[in-house]
Amino acid sequence: MIFADGKDDKALRTIGEVSRALGLKPHVLRYWEEQFPALRPLKRSGSRRYYRPEDLALIAEIDRLVHREGYTLRGARKALEGRAAVREKAVPVDQRVNASTDSGLHDSLKSIRSRLEKALEAD
Repeated sequence: MIFADGKDDKALRTIGEVSRALGLKPHVLRYWEEQFPALRPLKRSGSRRYYRPEDLALIAEIDRLVHREGYTLRGARKALEGRAAVREKAVPVDQRVNASTDSGLHDSLKSIRSRLEKALEAD
């Protein structure tokens, strides 16, 4: 998503900035916050909304599903929930590893990668 405002790509955006950039009315964005639990912008004093880059990506995905692919809001919500569930199931929770706490695993993986690179070079 490209904003021509000179801000860093990771900068927080107001509802007005997001509305203008995506061509969506602010009331639509607020309604989508009610309909899509994953869409939770930061709220500061006076309930001012600040959208993070991941919020913007989700809004763009909702917009694509609803306005380009013809999903209903309910259908779009289910589609997004289904995708999130697939990502969660990809690696069972008990097999997830925090590499920063397990340096031995990290070293082992680097060793395996090195051996694979050498094997591929030999072919």
